Amino acid sequence: MKADAITPLASDFPDAIVVLTPDGQVAHWSSGAQVAFGYSAEEAIGRVFDDLVVPVDRAVEQRKMLIDTLAGGIIAYESVRRRKDGSLLYVDVTTKVLDAADGETPCILSAEKDVTRIKVLRDAKLMEARFRDLLESTPDGIVMANPTGHIVIANTQAERLFGYDPGELRGRSVDLLLPERFRRAHVGHRSNYFLQPRKRSMGSGLDLAGLRKDGTEFPIEISLSPLRTEESEFVMSAIRDISERKSFEHALREKNVELANANQAKDRFLASMSHELRTPLNAIIGFTGTLLMKLPGPLTGDQDKQLRTVQTNARHLLALINDLLDVAKIEAGKVELKIEAVDCREVVEEAVATLRQHAEGKNLQLIVELPDSAVILQTDKRALSQIVLNLVGNAIKFTEAGSVRLRLSRRSRNGSDTNTLIDVQDTGIGIPQEDQARLFSAFSRVGIPHAKTPEGTGLGLHLSQKLAGLLDGEISVVSGNCTGSTFTLTLRGR
Repeated sequence: MKADAITPLASDFPDAIVVLTPDGQVAHWSSGAQVAFGYSAEEAIGRVFDDLVVPVDRAVEQRKMLIDTLAGGIIAYESVRRRKDGSLLYVDVTTKVLDAADGETPCILSAEKDVTRIKVLRDAKLMEARFRDLLESTPDGIVMANPTGHIVIANTQAERLFGYDPGELRGRSVDLLLPERFRRAHVGHRSNYFLQPRKRSMGSGLDLAGLRKDGTEFPIEISLSPLRTEESEFVMSAIRDISERKSFEHALREKNVELANANQAKDRFLASMSHELRTPLNAIIGFTGTLLMKLPGPLTGDQDKQLRTVQTNARHLLALINDLLDVAKIEAGKVELKIEAVDCREVVEEAVATLRQHAEGKNLQLIVELPDSAVILQTDKRALSQIVLNLVGNAIKFTEAGSVRLRLSRRSRNGSDTNTLIDVQDTGIGIPQEDQARLFSAFSRVGIPHAKTPEGTGLGLHLSQKLAGLLDGEISVVSGNCTGSTFTLTLRGR
């Protein structure tokens, strides 16, 4: 029988009627096949049937059925087909060889009935009996779908989440729960998932959205788990509404933008005001110094005392402004380091020379321990000097009696690298253990309760630690109540 002779018989038949040549090409394509698979006769005839509608994982099964059919008899089996839009359907297939006239090549008649709805309802009944009670006990929405993407179970939480009545989702396409823009891609993802099923945990970084029955969208997280039974294989999706979390994240992003803008405004303000703030203070300090030198004329005792108070406070304010500007530059990443070979002994000696008079004014011993040879380090000399001056200056400030010891040494780190250490040890008031965690925070001032604490900005140690970080180093402290303190600057060798 020729393929053309089948056309009148198949035109009114609701099932898909396809005639194939022995090598699998489509010779006839009924109107039922067009409805079932989405291809017109013009698109299908002449194409290889496997390439047209057979999923990759069913190709071997399809070739075997054709071979068995050509060997004789009628073959009936259940299989899966792929529509033109990529979606899948279950079919009951019956194939037989058509009688051929003398000299003609025999063809294969394949009648394929869409049984997706029947199979989904059958699977749903079995899976409901096995898993309904378990799925109802979970806090997340659970949707279980078969390889064709049809829902066999949706627990109560999932029905509420998507706004459907009890049982309304059963047998519907899982794509119904996705916004239209995601559906085409999801068809391919689903097919690939069943080829290589694997667990995917909740919150795997995908930006997903769900679609409620009323058409509203909401952000979701999904975990996937494959499930195989004697009858079929399924994918179980646990779905979580993350609208509240997304709202918090959005608010946090807005706050971060506001903070970033405020930080930029602060940097611009500090940069523009640095000259305006420093210039008048330097003038105050300079003219006060001129008056104290009695160049314009003699001073009374009260005038001398008042001018020294002005000078001291102006210097304190200038130091605060300088520290603030330095911290702002570091935070903004605008500090430019000049890395060069620096003799650390020279840096320590200069710091001691600068501060010795201050120490002697308080009757403190300023002890310096230096190695015999030069200690050369690739670093920024200005930043290193600033750290040492801050540490030694603090030690003198917080020590009323005894000594301040400054030690420079080198220590092997792992046999090849060497660290450079600068220890500043004092016999001052010490730092309580509970205060040491916030010692390097900005504007943090610690000390013994009820003890007289010297005046300070609370920025020196914070700035020093920041500078140490820029130099690939860190500052650590060992101290206790009334036992003095030892601050150690560790710089990694390079």
